[in-house]
Amino acid sequence: MAEWIDIAGERECPPGTSIERVAANEMVALANVDGQLYAIDGLCPHQGGPLGTGALCGKVLTCPWHGWQFDVTTGQHQYSATVRQQTYDVKVENGRVFVRKGNPDVVIPRGELA
Repeated sequence: MAEWIDIAGERECPPGTSIERVAANEMVALANVDGQLYAIDGLCPHQGGPLGTGALCGKVLTCPWHGWQFDVTTGQHQYSATVRQQTYDVKVENGRVFVRKGNPDVVIPRGELA
């Protein structure tokens, strides 16, 4: 996914919230931290929980299934240095939110921690 993909209207994700969207057949969690949008892989590496439907507290998004927590600004797991979600570049144009894959170095592939 090298191209920019339109995933949402800017108003769909107000400050302090997160939503889930699909971009090029990949689930993406879009989070709004104090007016700044961030996007990470939307499937928790633990058991595939929907991160975008989890609770956002500051910059930390919590998986609704088992409580795994990720910093949405970096994709980093809060308690394990070896677990990191794929991040996406985010831009807003004309009220629309676009994403493309950012840093590609996801440390542990999904499913290995189940």
